[in-house]
Amino acid sequence: MMKKKYNIKSIIGTAALTLFLAGCSDILEEQPRSIYEPGFFRTERGVQGGLTSMYAHLRYIYGQGYYYNATQTGTDEATWGQSADQNFKVMDMSGQGELNSASSRSDVLWGAAFSNINTASGIIENAAAVGGIPESLISEARFFRAFDYFELVQTFGGVPLDLGGGELKFNTKPVRTSVRNTVPEVYTKAIFPDLLKAVNDLPANPRVIGGVSKNVARLYLAKAYLTYAWWLENPNNIPTYPATPRTDPDGKNAQYYFQQAYAVATAAIDNPGPYGLQATYYDVNVATNDRNKETMLYADHTETSQFYNASSLTSSNGAAPENFAGWFMTWNYTELRSGTTPTWTSSVNSVQREAVQALGRPWIRMAPTIGAITNTFADKTNDSRYDGTFTTVYRGNWNKAGVNNAVLYNANGLPVSPGGAILTFLNEEPTTPITYPNGAGRSNIGAGELPGRSDFVISPMGISRIVYPGLWKLGPYRTDNGTGLGQPNAASTRPFYIAKFSEFYFIAAEAAVKGAATQPGKSARDLINVIRARAGKWRWDNNGNMAKVADNSAAMIAATPATIDINYILAERSREYFGEGYRWFDLVRTQKWNELASSYQIAGVAKGDHKAVTVNRTIQPFHYLRPIPLGQLDAMQMTPDEKAKFQNPNYQ
Repeated sequence: MMKKKYNIKSIIGTAALTLFLAGCSDILEEQPRSIYEPGFFRTERGVQGGLTSMYAHLRYIYGQGYYYNATQTGTDEATWGQSADQNFKVMDMSGQGELNSASSRSDVLWGAAFSNINTASGIIENAAAVGGIPESLISEARFFRAFDYFELVQTFGGVPLDLGGGELKFNTKPVRTSVRNTVPEVYTKAIFPDLLKAVNDLPANPRVIGGVSKNVARLYLAKAYLTYAWWLENPNNIPTYPATPRTDPDGKNAQYYFQQAYAVATAAIDNPGPYGLQATYYDVNVATNDRNKETMLYADHTETSQFYNASSLTSSNGAAPENFAGWFMTWNYTELRSGTTPTWTSSVNSVQREAVQALGRPWIRMAPTIGAITNTFADKTNDSRYDGTFTTVYRGNWNKAGVNNAVLYNANGLPVSPGGAILTFLNEEPTTPITYPNGAGRSNIGAGELPGRSDFVISPMGISRIVYPGLWKLGPYRTDNGTGLGQPNAASTRPFYIAKFSEFYFIAAEAAVKGAATQPGKSARDLINVIRARAGKWRWDNNGNMAKVADNSAAMIAATPATIDINYILAERSREYFGEGYRWFDLVRTQKWNELASSYQIAGVAKGDHKAVTVNRTIQPFHYLRPIPLGQLDAMQMTPDEKAKFQNPNYQ
């Protein structure tokens, strides 16, 4: 696959975004526009049009697979897969290429965020000037401006507040020069003021389905306070850029901001509004329950209208604004074969590509590390989150592809029916050694056999870059499959989740671990145990494909350490949000990236390779900031020295 480069001619000229949002009841639907001028934002209709573009811009970041790669590959959760190109290998930091201004896939964020920031400034500046437009609408723009700046400052360090018209001013002319502000300036001039205003003026209930509200703003305010507190503390002496003292302009210290993070997060827990936790972890991520009350912000899509989906409903080549991130950690299960007779005189593909959550379109660009399977999800019995994260059993669906055999013959020559297990990734190493083939074997993917089992098997230590558990939680879902395979080559029409109510508990717990004074019943352990207790509740077993009513909450709570530290918080966050685009930010915020992800284990790229090897990464302090994209540097009319100073140190 060719890498898609962003041709950023300037940081921002006129705001030019096409308005596409999902077509369902109470969802934004607006006429597409190509250019916004100041007068457009002086009417309520114009403000709503600009806001629609802001929700639409989320699709150019979230679900966009290359940005997703930048948030996951190179962490303790994920590495590159067998079909990965340099887009993925470079981000792994394991000697497969150099991370630089041309290769970093964080260019996706840079390319999408600044035009949206300018649109937000246009609304804030012009709508407020004429009066009569509800402040709640203007505060939606304030939220999105802060949201984008928060994502940028975490990724690149200090970024420009002046896009050509003055700091936080709307700009309508292309600009070919730029100056970066410092990290404290971005937080204290842009992020905090906008989010505080949004918390004050946004309604408790969003004006449209999936819209921002008071608690959505609270979530990002709490996250920003937490992240800035870590930045001020700087426990591992990680450099920042532009170079500036790690001091707050208002004289506040890190402890003040940890306390603020705790206060804002617990206020939201106590005043949830329309949000809350789902009864089980399965209910959070199962596609039939999309847009549930725990999901607070998402990049939306729909199968009901190709226009409002902003991408084809039948095929895709993997480009924004499609939601195709779920393909990347999907291996090519369609190569699985089963015999037409017990002696395997012939064989057929027994697991066909299908538009269902457990399957979807395989691209094999990313793979989970063995450590994520064995260590992060060590408890696969009490804790439902492993089962609610991965596809570990691949079931026969050959009948949906027109293969009429009532049964096929699988491992040990035993029969399987449609819906039966063709391949199982075992939860643990078996006491009886697996008999693996030399090469692809009868399964055609190098899977092994255990006595008496009709399913081929692979153990956790046998996971490779070519065959591994798929990421169930991001799998596709359609209601129009009928009795067939549906449209598995289309991008997902599901929403890509960006923010969840559960994160309030993690933010407050992390702040408490960092010394924030706690309320009764809301210590770090109390807060984490709310999440862990929920994780112990089951209503469905993905692995077994059957109902499972179990409550292991007591066992989960009992297993929680008496004293919780940051590493435990990070492990819980990985169990809760594995593969959702959180991990790189979590490791960078806490400065634990090198400690927790400097090596990993996985087997190779050949079928039948089940020998886990240890791979080392080189993660240096300057890597905690991503490079400014080459397209931005090339577009600016500045001297070579000025461009070099605009770039983050040590990057080419």
